[in-house]
Amino acid sequence: MHWHSISIEDTLRELKADVNQGLIQEDILERQRLYGRNIIDAKKGKNLLQKFLAQFADFMIIILVCAAILSLVVSYLDGKLDLVDPIIILMIIILNAFLGVLQETKAEKALEALKKMSAPSAHVLRDNIVTEIHSSDLVPGDIVILETGSFVPADCRLVHAVNLRVEEASLTGESHPVEKNAGIILLPDSNLADRINMVMATSTVLYGRGVGIVVATGMDTQVGHIARMIMEDDTPDTPLQKRLARTGKVLGIAALLICGLVFVIGIYKDLPPFDMFMTSVSLAVAAIPEGLPAIVTIMLSLGVQRMAKKNAVIRKLPAVETLGSATVICSDKTGTLTQNVMTVTEISSVDNKEEMKSNFAFFLLSHAALCSDALVQEEHNLPVLNGEPTEKALVLAAYNCGAYKPDLDSMYRRIYEIPFDSTRKLMTTVHESPDASSYRSVTKGAYDFLIEGCSHIYRNGKQQPMTTRDKNKINALNSAMTGRALRVIAVAYKNLSKFYVKADSSKLENNLTFIGLIGMIDPPREEVKGAVGICRQAGIKPVMITGDHILTAKAIAKELGILTPQTEAITSEELSKMSTKRLNDTIGRFSVFARVSPEHKVRIVKAYQSRGEVVAMTGDGVNDAPALKAADIGCAMGITGTDVAKNASDMILTDDNFATIVSAVQEGRGIYENIRKAVHFLLSSNIGEILTIFVAILLGLPTPLVAVQLLWVNLVTDSLPAISLGVEPASKDIMKRKPISPNKGMFADGLALQIIIEGILIGSLALCAFVIGIKYYDTSGLYNSLIHHEATNTATYTPWVGRTMCFAVLSLSQLFHSFNMRSNRSLSEIGILTNSKLVISFIICALLQIVVISIAPLANIFQVVPLNLRQWALVILLSITPIVVVEIQKKINNKIRT
Repeated sequence: MHWHSISIEDTLRELKADVNQGLIQEDILERQRLYGRNIIDAKKGKNLLQKFLAQFADFMIIILVCAAILSLVVSYLDGKLDLVDPIIILMIIILNAFLGVLQETKAEKALEALKKMSAPSAHVLRDNIVTEIHSSDLVPGDIVILETGSFVPADCRLVHAVNLRVEEASLTGESHPVEKNAGIILLPDSNLADRINMVMATSTVLYGRGVGIVVATGMDTQVGHIARMIMEDDTPDTPLQKRLARTGKVLGIAALLICGLVFVIGIYKDLPPFDMFMTSVSLAVAAIPEGLPAIVTIMLSLGVQRMAKKNAVIRKLPAVETLGSATVICSDKTGTLTQNVMTVTEISSVDNKEEMKSNFAFFLLSHAALCSDALVQEEHNLPVLNGEPTEKALVLAAYNCGAYKPDLDSMYRRIYEIPFDSTRKLMTTVHESPDASSYRSVTKGAYDFLIEGCSHIYRNGKQQPMTTRDKNKINALNSAMTGRALRVIAVAYKNLSKFYVKADSSKLENNLTFIGLIGMIDPPREEVKGAVGICRQAGIKPVMITGDHILTAKAIAKELGILTPQTEAITSEELSKMSTKRLNDTIGRFSVFARVSPEHKVRIVKAYQSRGEVVAMTGDGVNDAPALKAADIGCAMGITGTDVAKNASDMILTDDNFATIVSAVQEGRGIYENIRKAVHFLLSSNIGEILTIFVAILLGLPTPLVAVQLLWVNLVTDSLPAISLGVEPASKDIMKRKPISPNKGMFADGLALQIIIEGILIGSLALCAFVIGIKYYDTSGLYNSLIHHEATNTATYTPWVGRTMCFAVLSLSQLFHSFNMRSNRSLSEIGILTNSKLVISFIICALLQIVVISIAPLANIFQVVPLNLRQWALVILLSITPIVVVEIQKKINNKIRT
């Protein structure tokens, strides 16, 4: 129901409430049964078992599980029960699942934070007695007493309000407190930020007092609606997750096709079905990079550590690289692009703009400080302020001009005041002169109201009658300041020779002497303009989404470079009238969205996503949480951010610095680039393995590699170098490139062809080693039989030396090949030793490879034999070939480019 659009009387009648007595106990119990408790519901998350089982949904993993089970069953049926390969495969799968659960960070913590934000207690009128109760016990119809400092416990329709100002920034995006008015009736479609006859749960009373009737509790409050949106809106997969899923599916299907083809060829050649099946299993193992999920997780974790040092804390690992793909950054204004501190930026006399450090500034701001209730004190020679944001800005500006409010208050003692109210829009104080011989009243407030009470002006240190020309000039100055989106406060005074409350208080705001105008704004952060410029250079569109007025939003956006001549600003009213299709079609025209609600923010994010954009959303308030969750990556502010925003986000900026996003984008792009290098390395190695086995079958050779050897290569000798590629520094020009399109495959820009060529090279070298082994070092005469086309049962023959040399070359050539992945530039340019972790990985993996071949118990498990020095020399010569070939290719490519 639109409670803001009906009268107080109708609200009380609708809720059957009595503002003078409150609810009685019978009504309370009935309503608690009807409406439930005033708490936020939680969404049930996955338990550990569900998370563990979810890891097996990957297409590549399903194929491996099937291969392991089938190999076990077939070997048993054939009477040759083989447990080694199936157990190793299943152990690797379980290890990957365990790692996946460890990095699972998608638990629903946002709703828990919303619960914590609920007011712990509330003062309510029940049975004609004001009592303090737990906020969760509130029901619709309760009469709530609000005072300065109160935390609003539920959504309430105001019944009574005296100078009531409420902080709603985290809910509506308003950068300054909202003045409330109980008596006004609003239109049903009034924006949340404009409902001045309502107070919302989780907001705070900064000034004044009031009485409200509870109209909504729990999930029916505005915060409850946000909670429901968080529960209902699933977080989208990141671009990396999508690309890896596509890659896994392609590799899985390719593995099945190759396995089927090899099996058919084997049957056609009258080879034993069991041996051909086991060969097919080996091929499946070769085709699928089992270690890829774990390697990507580790690379992302390393990126998280680097980003944390740069004030960006990642909460969800796959989201690390999403910023690197971001094409749109939607940012809340208050506290994110701006400082969330009202600041005096401009003052004006009756004639023109004045300097902030002038004598006039001291006079004007001293009077404004006297007519303020904000408190200031010095700690370590720095001012510490408490009070309403506008008055804090005035008192701080006075302090900066040399006017210290405590000194002013002691010198010019306040003896009377007329508080600010929404009808007059003025505040007046009366002060006694130091010698108590005279008095002066000071009035500040809205210009349009104050100027009507002015008969004189303060000019050049003197009081003069105000002429029509003077008033026109002041009107023009005020219009110019409001046109620059400044909040304008006018200040005037009146000298009194004597003061009697009963006789003179009604005359205090007439015949005033106008002093000047004070303009203030929540200013942009100093570093944001540069950050916005770098974002544009990187092909990222910055967008402002705010609950503030459109004039203020446009002024800030223009200053920061967000609003350009090519883009437009739009209000929530205009947005609400747009159909989803029209918004999706025209979203690219807008870069500023003003007066928006949480629903609008989510709608804006989804409109950009419908056009294929990767959307990052920054924010700090409760109102940002649904959009943070709906966005491809949500970035919450660490200092000013609410718990709700932080727990709905993917990343937290610990310094609340928009510029940190720039370094996070750079890091994200670097991480994606390094993951691509790792995928390049792993898949070129896997293709080499596939070709080695496939070509050997076509040539009628024995199987050159068995499953356990392929698993060793994929999970040990490939994994450490791949992880080490993750610490390569980002390219110097990475922020001058356009974002990577989420629709762009992992193998775009010729990478697929490059992987195939390099795979053919590695496979050819391994097969060459195998042929050399069986020709020169295996003594069975198999090679001669094959050359002379003599009938030979290769299935009954084990080429021990050939298989060992093939295994060694396959592993070591991939280790050498990892150095080729570091850059498109030659190793002579970037230096072989500049990535020390890759060098260490190379040494460790090479030593492990030598150990499994040279130590007898391990050699038996891996079905290899020790090699002599001549054989090792041949292995090393063949293994180093990829570096020589790729270095030549790089030099040719660089010459072509230049």
